[in-house]
Amino acid sequence: MLNKLRAFAHHSKIRLVLAYLAGASTALAFAPYGLWPIYLIATVFALHQSSGLSARAGLTYWLSFGFGCFSVGISWVHVSMSTYGGIPLIASMALMAILALYLALYPALTGYLLQKLSPNTSIMRNLILFPALWTITEWLRGWVLTGFPWLWAGYSQTEGPIKALASVIGALGLSFVLALIAGVLALCLQKRWRPAAIILPLLGLTTYFSPMLSNVEPDGKTVKVALIQGNIPQSMKWEPEALWPTMSKYMDLSRPLLDADIIIWPEAAIPAPEYMVSEFLDNANKVANLNNSAIITGIISHQQDNFYNSLIVLGNHNSEHQSQADYIGDGSNEFKKHHLLPIGEFVPMESLLRPLAPLFNLPMSSFNRGAYQQPNLNALGHQIAPAICYEIAFPEQLRANVNEGTELLLTVSNDAWFGSSNGPLQHMEIAQMRSIELGRPLVRATNNGVTAVVDELGNITHQLPQFETGVLVADIPLVKGQTWFSKWGQLPIIIFSALLVGLVIIRQRWPSTN
Repeated sequence: MLNKLRAFAHHSKIRLVLAYLAGASTALAFAPYGLWPIYLIATVFALHQSSGLSARAGLTYWLSFGFGCFSVGISWVHVSMSTYGGIPLIASMALMAILALYLALYPALTGYLLQKLSPNTSIMRNLILFPALWTITEWLRGWVLTGFPWLWAGYSQTEGPIKALASVIGALGLSFVLALIAGVLALCLQKRWRPAAIILPLLGLTTYFSPMLSNVEPDGKTVKVALIQGNIPQSMKWEPEALWPTMSKYMDLSRPLLDADIIIWPEAAIPAPEYMVSEFLDNANKVANLNNSAIITGIISHQQDNFYNSLIVLGNHNSEHQSQADYIGDGSNEFKKHHLLPIGEFVPMESLLRPLAPLFNLPMSSFNRGAYQQPNLNALGHQIAPAICYEIAFPEQLRANVNEGTELLLTVSNDAWFGSSNGPLQHMEIAQMRSIELGRPLVRATNNGVTAVVDELGNITHQLPQFETGVLVADIPLVKGQTWFSKWGQLPIIIFSALLVGLVIIRQRWPSTN
């Protein structure tokens, strides 16, 4: 019976279907489900079943696995296209499938090279080549064509047992570790137990002691933060007649909270260029000044005929009792979004694409790009490293904007584009990982959720319900010091992975003569 089952699983078409189903199951490892062992089980299954395949068969096998991962894991992408992009549901689903197929090329590349360089089950294949290739291709997926690092394997550990390692090796390093564990367990299926007996306890000890490599510790200070969740319907957010009611709503929600040090409004909370709302900005600036607080808000800034998706600080900058009472939109103490979202914030080949469908002509889809590295925002003397929406998924960019004086990480977003799908919850999960990597508390202010506060260990300490108007007030303990990852970033794990692949290639080309 067992032999019949094996023969069934190895039939080429059945094998691809099973690979797809294994890949699809990995969606359960991420938010909102958090069933992290499923990622390992699916990867072990795929690694075991692909052993012995040709390079071409390995490519199609892992392409099917990857297509399962992304066609299910990011199926929420179609919501913005069908609901707000003016594209019929069947067309939006087709575009989502094309994106998933593109993303599946990266695990397919791993599968091809894995079978090309080491086709059969071996220590080298499972414990050296597979983790290294998986890590490199995940890194490439987060970089090529502006990058899409969503659903990195490491994010499945945001609530998992090895998450503490992210303070040393980051989310990408966690992907390496998970691939290594999968390789170990796949060898166990071949009744090769010795690697598991050595590697798994070693990983456990490394995880336990990893926080000792960082010197992050409380500094005895706190900051009182108020996050405003306006819950403005996406269908009316950019309507001209909704501008003043929207701004008034945020101001009305903030007035009872002016005893907070910092009040934070979400991405594009003020959905208009600064020059159109100068009177409102002056008033809000004076209100914050008089109450010895600061307001950070998303807005469209306009400088030298360029428009930016920005964050500005109203009220007190360097300290309480700031003497300047008028808001001056000169670009100082302002963060301009650098990593723009394709289609949503800029349109490649726009002269060709914009006429094709409303999707390519969304409101505010012609932003300019801010600098990669920018000064921290200064609010009441607190140094804050921001990331706007999609940017939080790029660890190296946020790391480049964090220094020893940074006290708080801030991300703002408007995930109303994706309705009640899993997208906003996965987005929150990614933000939590940035706190672990960089050893700083993080605040996340959104239009309709997830609005939350995260401590320096990546744990959510305060959270508002989604799809409700609300305010979240928290006294956040601040910390000082640096994590290993904040010093070195992803470069060590990328170099290490590349060296491992290079060693395998050298060994294959010049095998031992002994």
